[in-house]
Amino acid sequence: MNYRHSFHAGNHADVLKHAILLRMVTLMQRKEAPLCYLDSHAGTALYDLHGEDASRTGEYLEGIGRLWSRDDLPELLLAYRDAVARHNTDGLLRLYPGSPQLVADALREQDRMILSELHPEDALTLKDHFADEPRIATHQRDGYELPKAFLPVAEKRALWLLDPPFEKSDDLQRCLAAMQVGIQRMRQTVIALWYPIKDQRLLREFYQGIAAAGLPKVLRVELNVRPVDTSLGLNGSGLMLVNPPWPLWEELEQTLPWLAAQLAQSGTGGWRMDWLAGQP
Repeated sequence: MNYRHSFHAGNHADVLKHAILLRMVTLMQRKEAPLCYLDSHAGTALYDLHGEDASRTGEYLEGIGRLWSRDDLPELLLAYRDAVARHNTDGLLRLYPGSPQLVADALREQDRMILSELHPEDALTLKDHFADEPRIATHQRDGYELPKAFLPVAEKRALWLLDPPFEKSDDLQRCLAAMQVGIQRMRQTVIALWYPIKDQRLLREFYQGIAAAGLPKVLRVELNVRPVDTSLGLNGSGLMLVNPPWPLWEELEQTLPWLAAQLAQSGTGGWRMDWLAGQP
């Protein structure tokens, strides 16, 4: 409840998370059938990068700031940068769209969104922002409850972003349990779980849990901006992708090396991508 994403909007973790999220939406929208997007820890829709919170940390300068003026972006990152640019029509980077806004901009008439945010102030901001959009429902509730509350969806096609603040030591275990519930309730759900790369011991246990959880296809995607054993904080982040749409992994093989090199903050950036379950 103390976490506010406004301090971290547009950082290297957001670049990885949002670029891949948008690409997954695009790939799933190749089919005309309706799609339901669920966001368990939605935050707010837009963040002012020149505001007090973001200016205090300046994290966006090492994330979206490094891509903003590039003319050599890989296609996957170009689509992401263009989505951010829609909210900065004067060409200056000031507003950063969070995951609810990025996906809302991509919604088709037949698609809808379910957003969950527990923080009372952020939940109210989110609700007011989308008040005039009938396809978007907002709820102030614990995001871990989302699969029990809303899956399966009527559309029979769901993309769920699980993006906790990781304020508690057991959040990785709670994520794994929530993912298992989601797949039990609707096996074809596409899940994108974002997680920080900090404590290697906790991560090793988490990887083992994912591999043994009985989930269908699980693709691990990680991006490091510093060596993983650096004690400076967030050295990188990852996404556990359950049932990822083809050919995402083939596209990421081309994109991740470039992105790691551009976002490195200490020495050479690193990345990895591998299957923990159900390699196709």
